Amino acid sequence: MRKRIFLKFLAAFLVAIAATAASVDFFVRRAWETSLRLEIERDLRQKTVMFANRVNVDRKDNLPDLVAQEGQAAGARATVIDLSGRVLADSEVPPSSLDHVNLLPEFAAALKGEVGMDRRRSPIVGVPFVYVAAPVSGGAVRLAYSLSDVEAATAHGRTALLLVSSSAFIAAVILAGVAARMSARRLQRIIDFASRIAAGDLAARIADSRRDEFGQMAAALDASARQLELNFAALQNSQRQLETLLNSMQDAVIAVDPDQRVQWANQSMDRLVPQRTRRNAPVVETVRDPDFLHAVRGAIESRAVLTARATSILPARTFEVTAAPMPGGGAVAVLRDLTETERVEKTRRDFIANVSHELRTPLTSIQGYTETLLDSASGNEAEREFLEIIRKNATRMARLTEDLLRLARVESGEQRFDIQPVAPGELLQEAVQSFREIARAQKIELQIANTSTGEVNADREAVHQVFSNLIDNALKYAAGRGRIVLGARPTGRSVEFFVQDFGPGIPSEHLHRLFERFYRVDKARSRESGGTGLGLAIAKHVMLAHGGTIRAESDLNHGSTFLFTLPLAP
Repeated sequence: MRKRIFLKFLAAFLVAIAATAASVDFFVRRAWETSLRLEIERDLRQKTVMFANRVNVDRKDNLPDLVAQEGQAAGARATVIDLSGRVLADSEVPPSSLDHVNLLPEFAAALKGEVGMDRRRSPIVGVPFVYVAAPVSGGAVRLAYSLSDVEAATAHGRTALLLVSSSAFIAAVILAGVAARMSARRLQRIIDFASRIAAGDLAARIADSRRDEFGQMAAALDASARQLELNFAALQNSQRQLETLLNSMQDAVIAVDPDQRVQWANQSMDRLVPQRTRRNAPVVETVRDPDFLHAVRGAIESRAVLTARATSILPARTFEVTAAPMPGGGAVAVLRDLTETERVEKTRRDFIANVSHELRTPLTSIQGYTETLLDSASGNEAEREFLEIIRKNATRMARLTEDLLRLARVESGEQRFDIQPVAPGELLQEAVQSFREIARAQKIELQIANTSTGEVNADREAVHQVFSNLIDNALKYAAGRGRIVLGARPTGRSVEFFVQDFGPGIPSEHLHRLFERFYRVDKARSRESGGTGLGLAIAKHVMLAHGGTIRAESDLNHGSTFLFTLPLAP
C-alpha cells in the first residue's frame, strides 16, 4: 500500500514540476528574450541614428576611420553605402567583397528615407544579427549587432531551469516518500479500525487529532462507531426484551425464512414438540401438520395473514394457527391451544342442550295443566289472572329452551342443513308471505327490492328462520313507520340480502354486540315483546354454517338495516 501511495504522490509531484518547468520555459524565458531583444533593437536604433548624424556632419575624419570608430563604440559592425548600393566603408570586411547590399531589407528602407531594421542569421559566421540602417545624404549607414550573447544567455537559463527541475524532482521523491509513509501509516490505522468494526468489535476506536482530510475521516468513522455501538446495544436490549416477552407467552411462536427453515422459536414451542426445534432446519421436521404447513406457506407466498386449525401436531390436541408474513421475507406462526377452550365450550353446549332438553317435558306439562285449569276455572278473576301469568311464563320458557337447543345444535354442527340452489326471489317471497297478514294488521307494508340474478346455495328452512327473526324485529321496532323493505343484490361471488326498517334506529355502540347471546338494546321492551335474546345469535351461526356473513347498519331516527350474504351456486 505504501508503494502505491508513494507512486501516486510522486506522479502528482512530477506532473506539477513538469508543468511548472514548461510554463517557466515557455512564458518566462520567451518574455525575457523578447524584452532583451527589444531593448537591444531600441539601443541599436539610437546608435544607428547617431551614426548617421555623424556621417552627415563630420568632415574632418575620413570615412573608413569614422566607420571603424563608430563600430567600435557601438560594439557592432558598421557599414556605409552610396545611393547605388556600393559599399563605401565597412568596419570588419573589405568593401570590395560586398555587393548588392542595397537589396537587403534594412538598406532598401533606408534608401527610401526610413530607418530600416531586420533580424537574420549571417551566412558567413552563422550567428543571428540585428540590422538597423538609417538614411544619410548620398546613401545610408548600418549597424549590425550580433545576438550570440542572447542565445548564450538563453542556453544558460535553460541549463539553470533544468538544474532547478532536477533538484525539485529529487526533493519531490523525498517528499513523496515521507508523505507516502505518513499517509500509509494513517490509512493502515483506519483500515485496522474498519476491520475490527467489520469483525464485530464495536468498541474499537481511532484517535487522530489532526484536522486534515484524514483526521476528519477518522473523526467521522469514530463517531459512526460510537453511534453504531449505541444502536447495536439498544437493538440487543430490544431483542432480549422481545425474546423475554415471547418466551413468557403461553402460545407457541415459531419464525421461518422464505425457504421455510426455522429461524427462531420461543420456549413454549420447544416444549410443545417432542423433538424440540432446530435452527436452520426445515420446519416440516419440527411440525408435520399439513394445515399448519399450508398456512405458513400461504402466508409467505401471498404476503397475507392466514389462519387454520391444526389437529395432528399432538394427539387429542387442537391448535389455532395464525401465520403472518414478515417484512424481510418468511413468516411467523402463532399456535394457540384450543383444546381446553373447545372442551369447556362443548361442555357448556352439552349442559345447555341437556338442561333445555330436560326442561322441555316439565314445561310442556306446566303449559298443559295450566291451559286445562284455565278451561275449567270458575269465574274467579284473580285465579284466572294467576293461571294466565303461569301459562305466559311457561310459554316463554319453552320458547327459550327451544332457541337454546337450536343454537346449541347449530354451534356444535349437529344440525344438518339441506343446502340446495335456490333463487333469491323465492326466499324473499316466502318471507313476505309469512308476515304479510301480521304486517297488514300493524299497517306496515312489506316491499321487495330484488336486483340479483342466478341462484344461491341455501337451506330454505334455515334462511326462512333468519328472515323471520329479522322481519319480526323490524315489525317490533318499526311499528307505525309505514314500510319494511326486503331485498337482494349481487356482491361479487355472493348475494347480499337485507331487511330495512325506518324505525328509531340503533345506537352505534350496540351494533358490534347485537349478535351476542341474550344481548338486548332495550331490555324492557324486549321482555315485554317476549323475545329470548337468541334470535340474532342463531341467525349468525346459521350464516356461518352457510359460508356467509351477517351484519347490521343503523342511523338514529332513520332506521336500521340487517344484511347477510349467501354464496352463489356454481
